[in-house]
Amino acid sequence: MAKAPKPRVKAPKKAEKGDVVTIKTTISHRMESGQRKGKDGKKIPKRIINKFEALFNGKTIMSADLFTSISANPYIDFDMLVTEAGQFEFKWYDDNGDVYTKKSKMKLG
Repeated sequence: MAKAPKPRVKAPKKAEKGDVVTIKTTISHRMESGQRKGKDGKKIPKRIINKFEALFNGKTIMSADLFTSISANPYIDFDMLVTEAGQFEFKWYDDNGDVYTKKSKMKLG
């Protein structure tokens, strides 16, 4: 049985107001394209991470729709202007309807 996808995030725990910080994310996910056949000769169903969303204090700060050409274990990074302390919430959605979530807090100072 395959391991459950595991999200990982590198986000600052502390930053100054006005800083631009880089957020780095990845998730361990096989990203099955739906093009391969299994040992039984039948197509393996498509199952990819099809959407990524990053929220800060409940507001979307980054969103991406992903398609079959994205690699396994997709890595996404982006920059953010710090305006306040708060909580990040990162969400990865897959074709089965599963949502994988990771949270992280950031303080000012």
